[in-house]
Amino acid sequence: MRDYEKETSARIAFIKERLADAHADGIIYGNSGGKDCTLVGILCKMACDNTVGVVMPCQSSRNYGSDMQDAFTAAAQYGIETLTVDLSAVKEQFMTALGEAGTITDAASSNINPRLRMTTLYALGQSRNALVAGTGNRSERYMGYFTKWGDGACDFNPIADLTVEEIYEYLAYFDAPLSIRTKAPSAGLYEGQTDEDQMGVSYQAIDDMLLRGIRNEGSEGIIERAHRVTAHKRRPIPLYADPDGEKE
Repeated sequence: MRDYEKETSARIAFIKERLADAHADGIIYGNSGGKDCTLVGILCKMACDNTVGVVMPCQSSRNYGSDMQDAFTAAAQYGIETLTVDLSAVKEQFMTALGEAGTITDAASSNINPRLRMTTLYALGQSRNALVAGTGNRSERYMGYFTKWGDGACDFNPIADLTVEEIYEYLAYFDAPLSIRTKAPSAGLYEGQTDEDQMGVSYQAIDDMLLRGIRNEGSEGIIERAHRVTAHKRRPIPLYADPDGEKE
């Protein structure tokens, strides 16, 4: 197990440096009631008292039920200010407008939700001179299991190096709510959705490979293919540079 006491001090210092560099007054993050955002909220609150979590339900009944309850429970336990912005009506209006341009696939529709959430966070963040904290972990980043310009967009991420296994260990170290540590991880994109079902592989298999180099014959192909086809999500934006132009 990692030395989480030592790591906590290092991550707090990292967050404070990001705030100082940006001359920001606070931090804002999406609080979905899940494992990753709970850990991010804890760390950010320890680094900056002006940390605000935003609960952003969007269509899925789980967003309004257990996830919202867990979000408020975690926020109360760690003294984190919480706002609620209901995005369901916005999503419906957006889909109506898009429908006039042609058919929108189910995959494209589900990715609108995290992009609406990120738009919300940046609007609130800019208004409050606050940085947006990312909540993606190493396991999901390796799989490309995040929405480009959605939950993948942020000003800094204090947990990007941690696998899902390590996230749960860290949450146990902080004595986070048991309901958050035991429920099946889900992005809450639609009814009944779970992360592992959508990826087609377990977090255990992903973390076995990332942490221990153990490759399961039944899952290795799925993991490596996902990593390969989502490489564009992890790269900086390609920018054309005139080879004959002046160098900056």
